[in-house]
Amino acid sequence: MEMVPSEEKQLVPKEIESAAEEPRVLCIVQDTTNAKTVNERLTLNLPASTTVNKLYEDVAHKAGYVNGTFCLAWANAADVAPLDQAGEMSLVLSGFEAGKKNFLQLTDKDGEQPQIASDESGTADSSGLDDSSQDRFIGPLPRDGTVGCSSDYSSPSYSYSSILNKSETGYVGLVNQAMTCYLNSLLQTLFMTPEFRNALYNWEFEESEEDPVTSIPYQLQRLFVLLQTSKKRAIETTDVTRSFGWDSSEAWQQHDVQELCRVMFDALEQKWKQTEQADLINQLYQGKLKDYVRCLECGYESWRIDTYLDIPLVIRPFGASQAFGSVEEALQAFIQPETLDGPNQYFCERCKKKCDARKGLRFLHFPYLLTLQLKRFDFDYTTMHRIKLNDRMTFPEELDMSPFIDVEDESPQTESCTDSGAENEGSCHSDQMSNDFSTDDAVDEGICLDNTSTAERVLKPKSSLTFELFSVMVHSGSAAGGHYYACIKSFSDSQWYSFNDQHVSKITQDDIRKTYGGSSGSRGYYSSAFASSTNAYMLMYRLKDPSRNAKFLEVEDFPEHIKRLVQREKESEEQEKRQREIERNTCKIKLFCMHPVKLMMMENKLEVHKDKTLREATEMSYKLMDLDGVVPLDCCRLVKYDEFHEYLERSYEGEEDMPMGLLLGGVKSSYMFDLLLEIRRPDQAFQPYKPGEVMVKVHVVDLKSESIAAPVSVRAYLNQTITEFKQLIAQATGLCAETMRVVLERCYNDLRLLNVPNKTLKAEGFFRSNKVFVESSDSTDHQVAFTDSVLWKLLDRHGNTIRLFVSLPEQSPGSLANRTSCPKASADSEDSFDGAKGSRKSVEAILEESTEKLKNLSLQQQQQQQQSSSTSDSQKSSEHSDFEHIESPAQEPDAVLQPSQTENSTRVASDTDNQFPSEERSDSDVNNDRSTSSVDSDILSSSHSSDTLCNADSGPLPLANGLDSHSITSSRRSKAHEGKKETWDTAEEDSGTDSEYDENGKSKADAQYLYFKTEPYSQDDGSGEGQKSLLVHVDKRITLAAFKQNLEPFVGVPSTQFKVFRVYANNQEFESVRLNETLSSFSDDNKITIRLGRALKKGEYRVKVYQLLVNDPEPCKFLLDTVFAKGMTVRQSKEELLPQLKDQCKLDLSIDRFRLRKKTWKNPGTVFLDYHVYEEDINISSNWEVFLEVLEEPERMKSMSQLAVLSRRWCPAQMKLEAFREVVLESSSVEELKEKLSEMSGIALENLEFAKGRGTFPCDISVLEIHQDLDWNPKVSTLNVWPLYICDDGAVIFYRDSTEDLMDLSEEERNELMKKESSRLLKTGHRVSYSPRKEKALKIYLDGGPTKDPGQD
Repeated sequence: MEMVPSEEKQLVPKEIESAAEEPRVLCIVQDTTNAKTVNERLTLNLPASTTVNKLYEDVAHKAGYVNGTFCLAWANAADVAPLDQAGEMSLVLSGFEAGKKNFLQLTDKDGEQPQIASDESGTADSSGLDDSSQDRFIGPLPRDGTVGCSSDYSSPSYSYSSILNKSETGYVGLVNQAMTCYLNSLLQTLFMTPEFRNALYNWEFEESEEDPVTSIPYQLQRLFVLLQTSKKRAIETTDVTRSFGWDSSEAWQQHDVQELCRVMFDALEQKWKQTEQADLINQLYQGKLKDYVRCLECGYESWRIDTYLDIPLVIRPFGASQAFGSVEEALQAFIQPETLDGPNQYFCERCKKKCDARKGLRFLHFPYLLTLQLKRFDFDYTTMHRIKLNDRMTFPEELDMSPFIDVEDESPQTESCTDSGAENEGSCHSDQMSNDFSTDDAVDEGICLDNTSTAERVLKPKSSLTFELFSVMVHSGSAAGGHYYACIKSFSDSQWYSFNDQHVSKITQDDIRKTYGGSSGSRGYYSSAFASSTNAYMLMYRLKDPSRNAKFLEVEDFPEHIKRLVQREKESEEQEKRQREIERNTCKIKLFCMHPVKLMMMENKLEVHKDKTLREATEMSYKLMDLDGVVPLDCCRLVKYDEFHEYLERSYEGEEDMPMGLLLGGVKSSYMFDLLLEIRRPDQAFQPYKPGEVMVKVHVVDLKSESIAAPVSVRAYLNQTITEFKQLIAQATGLCAETMRVVLERCYNDLRLLNVPNKTLKAEGFFRSNKVFVESSDSTDHQVAFTDSVLWKLLDRHGNTIRLFVSLPEQSPGSLANRTSCPKASADSEDSFDGAKGSRKSVEAILEESTEKLKNLSLQQQQQQQQSSSTSDSQKSSEHSDFEHIESPAQEPDAVLQPSQTENSTRVASDTDNQFPSEERSDSDVNNDRSTSSVDSDILSSSHSSDTLCNADSGPLPLANGLDSHSITSSRRSKAHEGKKETWDTAEEDSGTDSEYDENGKSKADAQYLYFKTEPYSQDDGSGEGQKSLLVHVDKRITLAAFKQNLEPFVGVPSTQFKVFRVYANNQEFESVRLNETLSSFSDDNKITIRLGRALKKGEYRVKVYQLLVNDPEPCKFLLDTVFAKGMTVRQSKEELLPQLKDQCKLDLSIDRFRLRKKTWKNPGTVFLDYHVYEEDINISSNWEVFLEVLEEPERMKSMSQLAVLSRRWCPAQMKLEAFREVVLESSSVEELKEKLSEMSGIALENLEFAKGRGTFPCDISVLEIHQDLDWNPKVSTLNVWPLYICDDGAVIFYRDSTEDLMDLSEEERNELMKKESSRLLKTGHRVSYSPRKEKALKIYLDGGPTKDPGQD
């Protein structure tokens, strides 16, 4: 049946298109009743006069459902009622548009999924339909000439329901695992071969001798039984492939069907040894032929016998411009002898000289089942690519092989040759047959396997060699890949069927003729390029012999062991069907529960039958959440829950006996809501939740203690006013509604004061789940603007406080207590240390002593807070936030604060005024804080080494045991230094990292007070002498510089002497170096590691130095980390490197005998000259990498106009590459390069050829490929043009002498060299060749699975 394009870009039967007198309606139906079918589309192309009830019938048939158990509705109009199932109106009158796509949805009826049609009902419904002439169709339709297969193969998606019901043909399809269509085609062909199927059934599996999982014959037996008896439309082949020893990756490898046939037959022969079926493959499929050479002078013939399982037929002879037109032509060419004359003369043993001879093949015996392989895959030596020959080749339905049989009774005159057996099975090619005859003296006398004599064979009637075609395995696609399917004739009814994976349909002789290939034009050389890519690839014929032609075994004639197997498979299928029925009626929904003991939200999946009541479902949930013995069952109930918004939608009072199917709205693949198992205390009563209510979490704020309480849940209505809402909160919390302030957090840190009494909650932006903060006190705080109030600051800080785990260095050099030059005291406390007043120093005095000393001292002298700061430390709420008192700092700038054991907050003072109180902070400052909170832009650089540093005054001092919570108020800037103050922007002038100090040694600080609190934290519960970790609560708007300053007392060294590393999920550490950026990219429970080592100053960059070793197997070796500064010359950086190289790397170098150069991954680049200045001549950045190259002679690079390339000589006569040597050019001239190479190597200029290396340094390439694979001697005059593009130092140039011949290698030497080169290139990480991905070899593993070759990749 001819196909034409439809509006769906598919192909539809031509008879549909030709019905021009009536328009068609294209219906696309989405099945939304099941998760497995929701992405599938059923496509029906119906006459416009079709009624709606007929549409329901067609959809039921195509989807595999019982009509009347589902509804059809418009997909783009959810509120419109479903289509009337009993409607007699035509589709056009019902709103369908002819000539356009009409989208429908197949939905549940009355909350129940549609019933799946049984085989009987399915057969009855489809009795009037035939796959070969479908008026109505589903899914992708076949293209012209493909008989049910797409020309350009794409794996189609099939709805799950479509594989539940057997095809109308009565045959069962096979599911394509991914790319196993080639396997399916062969399995269906073997199944439809009576002799093979019957013999397989007669074999009995002994479970005591072998594992059934790895037994190939047993799994084939099971598959054939299912193909014959299953009620499914298609069955899986995973058990068969598992017995092959294949894993899931094999399903994604497409192989040649003829190759699979060989390998599988070989595996079956191995498995059937010592059984009655041991010779089955040979009896059915093996033929014999004679490979001979006959002397044309004396008639002497030398020959041998070969066996074959299939005959490979050439489509187009090598070098020919025209293909063979038929199988008969190709067979004749196969046995056509060739004449050996001229230089190809044959040495005759009888004539004792070289004579003209005739060489060829003769068929001696044809197998009962004849397999012909049409060699459509070839190699194009012009393009050097594999190609597929799509030329037309006809094949008859009945093939007479008698013209091709050798009936002469010839006895061997000399060398007797044995049957080469499996050694050459099926590998006989007319143009590739070996002349190396076997020397075995045993004579193969048995030419015919049926033991008949030659005379009897000669006298057999011609009809005895007539074969009838019964299987055509078709390939659609190209040499790179495609799709296989099989056209098979049933010997039961002589009907042809298309077995295309899951689909089995009837076809005709016309469809078979379409697989000939080619086009309607002449058979020219280029004809295959324009031909259809769908054509026959393998043909199977059966000998027409009534005495041997078998019929399929009927079920009643099965052997007893097969009957038992049928019964087991039937029971398994019934069990699967029952399980599907249970699945179809089971509601699956997410279940949550706040566990009363574990105090965490537990999640599980509740699977409950739709007829179970809510009471029974609650009991199931109770057991599922493991609450037995924790709380009584009567203290639990199920409520409707939205986990995303943490919203309780409704409770189910009085509905305890309602079925879950009705309660949940039917059995669905997924639900838009969840269930929560709610738990109450025995003395509590459950609160009813009504639909339409909103949930509000209320946090009570206490301004005096600066604490925020754990949330109390209340439910409100969106149409309530703020006044009514306050009354509701007052009832729940006991607060006074008149003085109550309510703040809504609409989204993260978006605080809104609800102060309009008559405004509704909906108007204020309340949604399903909300968070509010309430405060009710008689303070005057409510009289100021909200953004200036203490409440706002408290909530703002609460929203921005994060918790960090900080790991301190294991060898901290000292503690604040031991390093301070004065004891800690409080000016207003009587509990001061002895002698504190006499030894007190101010920050000003320290600054005046020495700016450098300031850098090396920890923060120890602080502003004193007012007397009101003695309130107790507020604890963090359930959301892990801590809060400080918001009070004005003391008036005396030089006062010293004793670290409080109760108040643990840090205020970072302003650059301009250290007495700027937090209460006076403007709203614009706050907004700026939010807007300038940068995303994480840490410069990531792994630390390889840390400097060992000591305190400036005293040596390394131990950190105090047991760190208490510590409070510091930073005030490094004072009145005495206001004249030296400097404004710092958030972005540095240079592109490098930020510095913690300015040029005057002043510490940078934020313009607002930011929260910082520490707690001791132990990771190992008391292991080690000192506290190794801190739990830090900090405002994430703090800068990294201020954060480091706050950590100084705990690390024991100034912030310039330690580095901060952020620890990521995979325990990888990266340094944070941007000091003026905030911690906004950090979140709760992030981990930080502190390491000792000098931090960067302004204009400094951390640099990794690698040594370049051009002639080493590993040319890139890490040396050390160092610091380069902006404005430094290359020579200065080299001078600083010298002592570091000597101390850390044991490299004692002279400054003039090494150079620095650019590093781009592994490639060496620009050579840096001594007078170059970083940032001016050389772009430098954070996390920079450079190469250090040791020189054997003084530096030859003197100016930027020069070019340094790395050259390497290739010696083809020795198959060897010499070491790298540097060539310094004064220009980019090719002529100069060749002159320098000629001068260096001694090769005459006219004989010197060069080529640019490929890939990354050192541009490794196999010595077996370099001679021909590189682009030698490019026709250019300068190096900086295509195809060279050599514009920078470090390019690799190979060169050779064109007069030097390539070494002649024997096969053994070549193989040995190939192994060495493979090993060498694998070690250096380079590919051996540039060849495309190789195909994976097809193997069947008899021991259950492959063993990994340690030598393989």
